[in-house]
Amino acid sequence: MTESMGDHDVADNLALIRQAIARAEADCDRPPGGAALIAVSKTVEAVRIEDALKAGQRLFGENYVQESQAKWPELRERWPDVELHLIGPLQSNKAGEAIALFDVIHSLDRPSLAKALAKAVQRAGRQPALLCQVNTGREPQKGGIDPDALPGFLEECRTSFGLAISGLMCIPPFDEPPSPHFAWLASLAADHGLALLSMGMSADFEAAIQLGATHVRVGSAIFGSRPQPAAA
Repeated sequence: MTESMGDHDVADNLALIRQAIARAEADCDRPPGGAALIAVSKTVEAVRIEDALKAGQRLFGENYVQESQAKWPELRERWPDVELHLIGPLQSNKAGEAIALFDVIHSLDRPSLAKALAKAVQRAGRQPALLCQVNTGREPQKGGIDPDALPGFLEECRTSFGLAISGLMCIPPFDEPPSPHFAWLASLAADHGLALLSMGMSADFEAAIQLGATHVRVGSAIFGSRPQPAAA
């Protein structure tokens, strides 16, 4: 984004982001509305989330199950049409809670988690849309399946665990241009017939849209800078 939108009014920020998404779609001849905006509300207090809800935003992304459980049940009582996305790493022992709360899970990246999600789906009788996170930068400190292991992992999810996979997600390395990673993820999704592409954040979502993103994840450009932990 070329404009700094961090600490302005949430509704104003949302309007600017939506305009930027529409421009990016038009620039690459994509139909309007092809890239859905996920407002990333991790660490954002409920009152700021309410500002976004009042401005018409309905897709939200969270990183942690426990934090989401503390905020969203009450908000959803008033806004039942919210679609909640888990975009952060998921521990296998939280699979049941995630299945109960989230409509879309973006971070499926290992067989043990697939197994836990499959069991939770059977118990709950509902399956959120599932996206596999791909570690396109092959960063050892970051979650995600290695791109070379993706075909086998997708097959295992489907045949061994009975999970329907809807798409792919990636988080490019912060010190590399993101577009090659977006293009690679789009190619992988096309190879496997997957419709959803979750890629692009506050600084680079326009590039992600031009390369086929169906969902962009924008937080600080909507809600402002997150508080930094105090120095020890």
